[in-house]
Amino acid sequence: MTSVERVIEYSNLTPEAALDSDKDKKPPKEWPSKGYIIYKNVSLKYSPDDPPVLKNLNFEIYPEEKIGIVGRTGAGKSSMIATLFRMTEPEGEVKIDGISTKDIGLHDLRRKISIIPQDPVLFTGPVRRNLDPFSEHKDDELWQALDEAYLKESIEEMPGGLDTIVSEGGGNFSVGQRQLICLARAILRRNRVLVLDEATANVDPNTDSLIQETIRDRFAHCTVLTIAHRLHTIMDSDRVLVLDAGEVKEFDAPFTLLQNRNSLFSHMVQMTGPGMAQQLREVARNAYLKNAASTKKEGSIGPGDEFIEMNGSARHIVNGGVLHTPVGQVSEVYENTEMTYL
Repeated sequence: MTSVERVIEYSNLTPEAALDSDKDKKPPKEWPSKGYIIYKNVSLKYSPDDPPVLKNLNFEIYPEEKIGIVGRTGAGKSSMIATLFRMTEPEGEVKIDGISTKDIGLHDLRRKISIIPQDPVLFTGPVRRNLDPFSEHKDDELWQALDEAYLKESIEEMPGGLDTIVSEGGGNFSVGQRQLICLARAILRRNRVLVLDEATANVDPNTDSLIQETIRDRFAHCTVLTIAHRLHTIMDSDRVLVLDAGEVKEFDAPFTLLQNRNSLFSHMVQMTGPGMAQQLREVARNAYLKNAASTKKEGSIGPGDEFIEMNGSARHIVNGGVLHTPVGQVSEVYENTEMTYL
């Protein structure tokens, strides 16, 4: 009877949207080529009778930006990512490189966004199938991805190499190795949008460092969204999006947000303790100054370039390349003394 009950429950679930895009709406093969994301009036309920978990989100993420997403438990961080993948259909519109995600099939959407989840997902079978489930890449490419994820030597030392069998749930690999396999998988996909869903929350400091280094190097030309519980992983981000109760409260460069001691982000940093807070502020300051120096050295507005001012920073898109230009404007913030943890 339990099986019958489950079948009845499944039959009452709302089916997902079409997996394949209509022929006249299929995105170009190279889509997305920039990683430009727009959220317009996006709200989300998990059921009609539930209160909204996301409330009228409106923001833009520019090509190649590294965005940190923070907020206490229940703020809506994972729900926001769910709307990006259309795991749950939201109200409003999400666009990637000008194409509404609602207009394309789920396969066309999800295969173009890479994710490194908090709990790494591995399947029983060869390592090669975990990296490349559809056999789209040559062995040389698989080894290159493993090398960039600092796993090549470990896999080479295994008797089966790429044909080494991954046990159920990846039990014959450490948590750190499983995370690095997911990282290698993302490297192999070469997508322009990468999501890190608290990817370093459960790994040792050494693996954490390897992941952060690889993200900065290998995904420098990608748009990266990082959900983080530990603030040090996002202090050098281009901007930080602060969620609270399903709403965007702040969205600006970390250093800019820290200029206002009453901002939610400042409050989060202060709650880490005096010593750690000072370290985090230094990281944010150094990243801000490095960004400003890089812009001053490399960037000037030229014919055909776009210059987009934002709240607290500016975005200079130079023929497909992206530079940051500080504007010196402090964003509006909202004090919430109850927000004491991530």
